[in-house]
Amino acid sequence: MKTVLITGCSSGYGLETARHFHAQGWNVVAAMRTPREDVLPRSDRLRVVALDVTKPASIAAAIEASGPIDVLVNNAGIGLMGAFEATPMTTIREVFETNTFGVMAMTQAVLPQLRARRSGVVVNVTSSATLAPMPLVAVYTASKTAIEGFTASLAFELEEFDVRVKLVEPGYGPTTRFASNGGSRMEGLFPDAYAPFAQRIFASLGQPALVTREPDVAEAVWRAANDASGQLRFPAGPDAVALAQAR
Repeated sequence: MKTVLITGCSSGYGLETARHFHAQGWNVVAAMRTPREDVLPRSDRLRVVALDVTKPASIAAAIEASGPIDVLVNNAGIGLMGAFEATPMTTIREVFETNTFGVMAMTQAVLPQLRARRSGVVVNVTSSATLAPMPLVAVYTASKTAIEGFTASLAFELEEFDVRVKLVEPGYGPTTRFASNGGSRMEGLFPDAYAPFAQRIFASLGQPALVTREPDVAEAVWRAANDASGQLRFPAGPDAVALAQAR
């Protein structure tokens, strides 16, 4: 029976992905910054572990608690919207610490066991913001685009050891906590000069033609984790699929 370790499982895509893998009969290690046992079914095939991907000691403890794993899903991330001009560099670094360096740190922590066994998969969850330019998310897009380049190179590097590396690119998910998990980071990021433009963008987001739901991402992660071909990118959600096809 295979084991998957999924980061960022307290809500949204990570939570739904944990449920999906569990339903398929896998052992699931659901990692959360603040562990919550109540959001997932009680099962001897499911464990909740504490994990802050920005802290090396937390990563080491989570890997130790997980035991041997077959698939790592780097899903944990934080959202940010705002005018780049008004975004403090401290906030930019905070976004990169989780969305970029956290993914790299988790991957580096897991690779030794995958390489030694000459098997396993790393699935990195990015965003459809990497597929087409989107306004007011320059920092967020940069943090995710860095992972796109990282993943493509790493996939080539690890072919030598039969370890696969994949990308899942979710579209716009209005039911996720993208905005709320940005929290106080977004305060002051929409100065008056940008207000008319921001209002137009928010109005367009309020009436999207296509959106991504949590099951769309869970299914894409599942396909990526089990894909034996050379496919690297898995757009998730009808809007992301449309963007990918238009490239």
